[in-house]
Amino acid sequence: MLRPSLAVAFAALLTAPALAQDETTFSAELAGHAIIPAMSLVAPPADAPQDAWVSGKFAAGATRVDQPMTVEGNTGGLHGKRFTGISLPFIGQPLQGFSGFAMERAEDGSIIALTDNGFGSKANSPDALLFFHTIEPDFDNGAMKVNKTVFLADPNKVVPFRIAYEGTEQRYLTGADFDLESIQKVGDTLWIGEEFGPYLISATLDGTITGVYPTMLDGAELKGPDHPSLKVPAEAGKDYRVNRSGGYEGMALQPGTGLLWAMLEKPIMDETGAVPENALTVLAFDPKTAEWTGKTFKFPLADGATAIGDFNFIDETRALVIERDNGEGDPSLECEGEANADCFPHPAKLKRVVLIDTASVDNNGHVRRIGHIDLMNIADPNGVARLETAAKRDMTGTYTLPFFTIEDVMKIDDTHILVGTDNNLPFSSGRQLDAAMDNEFVLLAVPEFLAAK
Repeated sequence: MLRPSLAVAFAALLTAPALAQDETTFSAELAGHAIIPAMSLVAPPADAPQDAWVSGKFAAGATRVDQPMTVEGNTGGLHGKRFTGISLPFIGQPLQGFSGFAMERAEDGSIIALTDNGFGSKANSPDALLFFHTIEPDFDNGAMKVNKTVFLADPNKVVPFRIAYEGTEQRYLTGADFDLESIQKVGDTLWIGEEFGPYLISATLDGTITGVYPTMLDGAELKGPDHPSLKVPAEAGKDYRVNRSGGYEGMALQPGTGLLWAMLEKPIMDETGAVPENALTVLAFDPKTAEWTGKTFKFPLADGATAIGDFNFIDETRALVIERDNGEGDPSLECEGEANADCFPHPAKLKRVVLIDTASVDNNGHVRRIGHIDLMNIADPNGVARLETAAKRDMTGTYTLPFFTIEDVMKIDDTHILVGTDNNLPFSSGRQLDAAMDNEFVLLAVPEFLAAK
C-alpha cells in the first residue's frame, strides 16, 4: 500500500498531461514570406474622438506623454530592456498586433485578421482603438496587402459596463474596454474572443457590437482579474480563476457542428488560487443559441510551454494550435552573464504549431496531440526568407520565428498553412537585437503534418 504522500504524487502523475518528449516532429519548409513593416500606422475614423489621433500616450512611461515620438520603446525587463528604435506616442493607430485569423474568408476571398488591444494592458491602452482587417498576401513581392480596416463600436450601448469613450456618440471601443485575441466569421456575424472578461463578443461585419457574453463554466461565471466587476482587493481562486492575460487567445470554428471552441491562453486556477495542471481549458459555445453548451476538453501543454497563440480547425475534428514559451531572440545569442545589448536574456526555444484530434479525448479530458512542427527550425533550402536573423550560428538553409508572440495560424490548402506574428509595437524584437520586430507572415509547406492522423 502506498504511503499517503506517495499516493498523492502517483495521482498527480496520472492526471498530468501525457506529453512525452518523443512526440512526432514533422518538417516544415518556407514557401512564402510576406512582411508588414513594424512602423505601420492607420488613421482613425474621421468621426473618432481627437484623443484617438495620438495613441500610446499612456504606454510611454509612468506618466502621460503627449508629444509624439518622444519615448523610445524597449523590450521590458524579461527581455533585457533593449531599445527597439521606435518611439511613442504615435500619430495614428498601430496597424500591428495581429492576434487571430478567421477560418472563413471575407466575401472577396481575403483573410480576416484581428488586431489586439493596443499596448498590452487595460491601463495603458485607453487611446488604442479596436479593429480588424481584411488582408491578402503577395508572396511574389513579399508584401501583405491590407484591403480594409474596420473599427469596432458600440453605438447601441450593448456593452454592459462603462467604456473609455462612453460620452461620445460613436462609442468606438478601445484597449481599455477589451483585449481582442481571436476571431471567427459565422454567416454575417463576427465572433471575437477576448481576455479581460473573458468574454465572447458578437459584431456585424461593419464592426457594430451586437452582444457581449460572459463565460459560463459549471454554472458559474468564469472571470479574470481585469473583469469590470472586480474591485481591489480581489482574491485569486475565489473572485477570479482566469490568470491575467489568460483569456481567449484562441477560438476555433468547428466544421460540421458550427460550434465555437474557445481556448484559454493559460491554465485556470482552482478555488485556492493554485494551478492544478499545465493544461488549457477549451469551452464550446453555440452561436445559433448564443449559449455555452457545457462541452469542454483540455489542451495539455508541453514541458517548457507557457501559453498558446491561436487555434483553428483544419477539418471536422483536427485542429492547429500555436504553442509557445515566453522567449524572444535566437538561442545562440543567449546571455551567459548579465543581460546586455549583445545578447538575449530569455531567448526563444519552444515555438510550435501542434496538430490535435478533438475526437480523441482521454479520461482526464486531455485532447490527443498528433504531432507538431518546430517554428524554430523551418527549412529554407531555396532562400525564400526576406529578413536576416541575428545569430551566433550558421543559419544557411534554416529560418526561424524567434518571437515572444506568434498568434495566427490557418490552413491554406491540403499542403500549406499560414502563420503570422504579433509584434507588440514598439515593445518586441527577436529578429534583431536592437530593432522592433516586423509583422511577419510565413507560408509553410507541411504536407505530412496536415495529413497526419
